[in-house]
Amino acid sequence: MTIPTRVQIKAAPKVLLHDHLDGGMRPQTVIELAEQQGYTNLPTTDPGELAKWFTRGADRRNLELYLKTFAHTVGVTQTAGALARAAAEAAEDLAEDGVVYAEIRFAPELHTGQGLALDDVVDAVVGGFETGTANAAAAGRRITVGALVTAMRTAARSHEIAELAIRHRDHGVVGFDIAGAEAGFPPSRHLDAFQLAMRENFHITIHAGEAFGLPSIHEALQYCGAERLGHGVRIVDDISFDPDGQPTLGRLAAYVLDRRIPLEMCPTSNVNTGASESYEAHPIRLLRDLKFRVTVNTDNRLMSDVTMTEEFVKSCNAFDWDLADMRWLTINAMKSAFWPFAERLALIDDIIKPGYAELISEAN
Repeated sequence: MTIPTRVQIKAAPKVLLHDHLDGGMRPQTVIELAEQQGYTNLPTTDPGELAKWFTRGADRRNLELYLKTFAHTVGVTQTAGALARAAAEAAEDLAEDGVVYAEIRFAPELHTGQGLALDDVVDAVVGGFETGTANAAAAGRRITVGALVTAMRTAARSHEIAELAIRHRDHGVVGFDIAGAEAGFPPSRHLDAFQLAMRENFHITIHAGEAFGLPSIHEALQYCGAERLGHGVRIVDDISFDPDGQPTLGRLAAYVLDRRIPLEMCPTSNVNTGASESYEAHPIRLLRDLKFRVTVNTDNRLMSDVTMTEEFVKSCNAFDWDLADMRWLTINAMKSAFWPFAERLALIDDIIKPGYAELISEAN
């Protein structure tokens, strides 16, 4: 087993299922948009210092404190032009990092402060993804991007946001999500939104099992119809060990394993929010060893100062993963995407498997 180099990891085709638009902006863009829009609340207008400020602010081992840093990125994305720019740059940045498929999520209700209608927000973001995808292709980098429309679990607009997502399902939106502070805001509070999505045969992913435990995961799956779990790290609370270190899975953990329910795991972010004590102690190692369908994700590239390449560099070094492990995790993610089946298969067979085969051959 050989731990891959950073160059190999960046060259490897990668798949990203859990990434927030407002958590992955370029610091320079935040500054420029603030100036254009008369937004005066930024702590600094130096790009390097602003990037450090976001990371310091987010890395406080508490989800609610982590979420407070988003006030600035949301504050400067209240126009269609700003949203389109942020989305285009997200697609370009991910493509440059070797990501070949990404689902990027955003909460339209947070971007209506200057009069944008919800549909206008979605149109701007999806249009931005299309622009960024085209720009990446012109630079010789292929990426496919799907949008996930997110409702805030702390608000009461989830049914309306689910309707919005479904309206745009044939125009770049691939699924529905809820996000925000988890404790005290269980998924079942938004049951009508999820039932609507299920009736319409629409895809559902739910932030669950990050800052709150097994009840959140259970509700997301058994009441709300989640096909994937956003984070899901607390599923380890349903795994016990005998004196010899042999694991026993509880009924919920066994259900997640047996049903191949994808876990959108974000190790760096989970350390930032306190969901994991350290990178080395992150449950993703155990869950991968037990053959759960784990995937590796960035969550918020700006706040956590991470890319997919860096996330894999950290995880390969922490868990002794090699290119074969990366391939397994990447195929897991592509299998779990909300993109049409035939196109998922084509990405696996034509891009992902050949890409890793070449890298493994070169390494040997």
